[in-house]
Amino acid sequence: MIDSPRTTPAPLLGPAEIRELAELLGIRPTKTLGQNFVIDPNTIRRIVAAADLEPAAETVLEVGPGLGSLTLGLLDVARHVVAVEIDPPLARQLPKTVARFRPERVEGIDVVESDALAVTDLPQTPDALVANLPYNVAVPVLLHLMGSFPSIRHGLVMVQDEVADRLAAGPGSKVYGVPSVKASWFAEVSKAGVIGTQVFWPAPRISSGLVRLVRRSEPVAQIGAGTAQGLTGNRADAADREAVFTVVDAAFAQRRKTLRAALSGWAGSGAAAEEILIAAGIQPTERGEKLDVHQFAAIAAAGVNHNVYPVEGQYRA
Repeated sequence: MIDSPRTTPAPLLGPAEIRELAELLGIRPTKTLGQNFVIDPNTIRRIVAAADLEPAAETVLEVGPGLGSLTLGLLDVARHVVAVEIDPPLARQLPKTVARFRPERVEGIDVVESDALAVTDLPQTPDALVANLPYNVAVPVLLHLMGSFPSIRHGLVMVQDEVADRLAAGPGSKVYGVPSVKASWFAEVSKAGVIGTQVFWPAPRISSGLVRLVRRSEPVAQIGAGTAQGLTGNRADAADREAVFTVVDAAFAQRRKTLRAALSGWAGSGAAAEEILIAAGIQPTERGEKLDVHQFAAIAAAGVNHNVYPVEGQYRA
């Protein structure tokens, strides 16, 4: 039986507790793992409130819990927390930290010691993603988790502020690009705030941004790549997604070029790219930075009709 989350505020980890735990474990935050620990309880409360979780009703996936600052805040609201931690000492310590600071919630957490990019199965089905994502792998982790766990209906992630701007950017923006389009394939994406540097240990050089995601209730479009390969279910969904993402990657790999030129390698030739673009209702002289996710999906679908799509088993790593 899982105990109910708290209904009254409880103390959260502050600078003293964070440094005590780090000293206990002999840990110094590393750039390799993108570790910056939140040491300000009010920031944790702000993140949890912005996540808009339904009290005592949702299972939350947290990536990179570190010493447990955000984890404790999530346990005060969520039905259950699944925390994925790549650093073995931190993964082993987290249940002990929960037992010390939230003894009534020890049954409300599962800790998975793993690289988030390799996780394809979890002990509980997540409803929401709330995480201070490791800066160096934030976008790949976010896209992997949204693709691997369609049960995630919404999320709030903290990333570098410039990455937050890219994720939430729209067509025509100077920072609009591959992360913007791929994130919008899964969800409606918006920026939910900025977090200053001084609430972290160690303090990063730039501010962090909060990004809110609300999963689309229906797919952006039916691409047909899965059907063309006789695939069903999640495999068909993955094939359609890969078809779109392949077009996106090609379009932005040479962002100053027209789509006819940028997609010539993908389509097999400039003439083939032009034929597919016209079929999709896109001007061949347009550039990728002007297209939204629906238009990229239309190009991918037209590509399938012209037998241009990645085959399962040959997807990019």
